[in-house]
Amino acid sequence: MLYPFRRFKLSSPLRNDTVAVVLKGYPRLSETFIAQELLFLQNNGVKMQFISLRHPTDKARHPIHNEITAPVSYLPEYLYQEPLRVLKAWWSVRKREGYRVARKIWLKDLRRDLTPNRVRRFGQALVLAEELPDEIGSLYAHFLHTPASVTRYAAIIRDLPWSCSAHAKDIWTSPEWELKEKLQDIDWLVTCTSFNAAYLKKLAADPDKIELMYHGLDLSRFPKLSSRDHSRDGSDTSDPVKIVSVGRAVKKKGYDDLLHALVDLPPELNWQFTHIGGGPLLEKLRELADTLGISDRIEWLGAQPQQQVIETLRSSDVFVLASRIAEDGDRDGLPNVLMEAQSQKVAVLSTNVSAIPELIVDGKTGLLVEERDPAALATALQALCQSPEMRTSLSDAGDDYLRNKFDSTIVNQSLLTKLGVHSPASTSVA
Repeated sequence: MLYPFRRFKLSSPLRNDTVAVVLKGYPRLSETFIAQELLFLQNNGVKMQFISLRHPTDKARHPIHNEITAPVSYLPEYLYQEPLRVLKAWWSVRKREGYRVARKIWLKDLRRDLTPNRVRRFGQALVLAEELPDEIGSLYAHFLHTPASVTRYAAIIRDLPWSCSAHAKDIWTSPEWELKEKLQDIDWLVTCTSFNAAYLKKLAADPDKIELMYHGLDLSRFPKLSSRDHSRDGSDTSDPVKIVSVGRAVKKKGYDDLLHALVDLPPELNWQFTHIGGGPLLEKLRELADTLGISDRIEWLGAQPQQQVIETLRSSDVFVLASRIAEDGDRDGLPNVLMEAQSQKVAVLSTNVSAIPELIVDGKTGLLVEERDPAALATALQALCQSPEMRTSLSDAGDDYLRNKFDSTIVNQSLLTKLGVHSPASTSVA
């Protein structure tokens, strides 16, 4: 394993203002927005202990993960793998008043969601509650679904305050009853889009607990380009327009729609498409590209560290993300890859889904089309490929808009206050 297993009882003492950050998996290549936030908190004096529900599976890691020094502990990913650890935790916490309250809540949840996942989350919460050092003063979960469930149960057992950062799938694939009850118990919640915030405020008994906080982008890692050459127009067979997309191969990313849009581009237009990202549908997408006859114009790079992503963006002309609402309700929030593309002055094309229009203003900072419409996607893509002037105008405006509104060092300041850090040691994440 890249990250050796550690228990919570560390050899070096932690201060009583340490925050336990509960994550679904850590570290993950697909969650640079989380790593960016964690480094910001670390560099501004927040003492943290990371708790991960899963072990890492990525073979590589971003450089930013090497800069984060907080200790990481892993809960039993599956209870049958460490039954004695789970039993020991139950035996230790069962006499706590908070255990009886948490067990009652969990049984109520289980009756409405009779799944192995619900059982596993309570078992993980028992281990977390038993092994959590006394120096921990609060718990903070990333994602409102399973990480928040584990956090909620453990916080009740230990009588600690807990909070959460909610994003996309965790909101839109969770039942309303569960969201309402978590929002009742939580101290506060931040979410990365106004679209999310409006929905959660409607469900919350106390809407003031919910606050909009964009992820933003750590612009120290994405310095402003002095110039950017947009000259390709697809007419030169030896120098095709370079189209790129970064995202996991899952339904909500709409990559099958994008492949069909690429087929609809006129035959005289010369293009090359590069995809960066892993995901369960990757092989099916490769097969679809073969069926459509465009495999020779596509490069599948798989998951890549951030520096490779940046280098690919710098050499590309158009960034496309065909996001859509999946059948189970899953959808993007405001994907950081759109911000990363804008920071490298790549012309951006995406869809009118969720909070994407909060960043991509159609016709000003990029182009938007409706979801699940490959024909409209192809029309917009053709326009961008054949017009270097349009790409220059949109990419310049997109970069300016990003830097004025989505600087993470500004948007994350409110998180410091919520976590009890009122006088940051530094506002720099360099």
